Amino acid sequence: METSAIRMFGVHGLGEVQPGDDLAGMVAGVVRAAGEKIGENDIFVIAQKAVSKAEGRIVRLDSVEPSAMARRWAEGHGKDARVVEVILQETRRVVRMDRGILIAETWHGFVCANAGVDNSNAPPGTVVLLPEDPDRSAEALRRRLEAAFGVRLGVIVSDSFGRPWREGLTNVALGVAGIEPLMDCRGQKDDFGRNLQVTVIAVADELAGAAELVMGKNRQVPVAVIQGLSYRSEGSGRALVRAPEHDLFR
Repeated sequence: METSAIRMFGVHGLGEVQPGDDLAGMVAGVVRAAGEKIGENDIFVIAQKAVSKAEGRIVRLDSVEPSAMARRWAEGHGKDARVVEVILQETRRVVRMDRGILIAETWHGFVCANAGVDNSNAPPGTVVLLPEDPDRSAEALRRRLEAAFGVRLGVIVSDSFGRPWREGLTNVALGVAGIEPLMDCRGQKDDFGRNLQVTVIAVADELAGAAELVMGKNRQVPVAVIQGLSYRSEGSGRALVRAPEHDLFR
């Protein structure tokens, strides 16, 4: 992957996404209306919340019956037991439940707060879940967007995660299509001629984080376009999930 300059812009005017909406068609429409030109190898970064809404990954809280565990946790920490129950249902493994914070490993393998369950920018009385298969979502969006614009594209489905030992949230790539999410520099030489032995760059995460600067959680801009990268490989977001046998903190 090579570049000498990158251009990014947010896609404005998408509006509220509803279950069953043709998200790719909506994105293509507002990009054309804005007069933006989409070229070969451009990358669309699309917020998970918009993808999940289009896919109907919305749970009405009045349909949820909390378990005893969810009720105990909620009562002890001032939480909504129904939301806690949805989080537990989306959880493969509870990593930490402490001081009112629930860190969980999702069924996808992501480790994040509340198993990705979120009520921000969600219709009242609901929570939004992560896509069932973010890579599949990214690939479906890529195919529709490539058909719309007639060029080869990349797609990243992004979400904001916290990080151990670091303050603040940053966007990361959940689903990836059309680009290689990791840049393996092992075997290359550093400036002093030494072989790099462990350097693997999480390119998809870096692109997702950069795109957040022109997107934002409260500006109704769930899509960004990144231009100027040259790439010729495929990959998936699953490649960014560290295997349990390599996880020193499990």
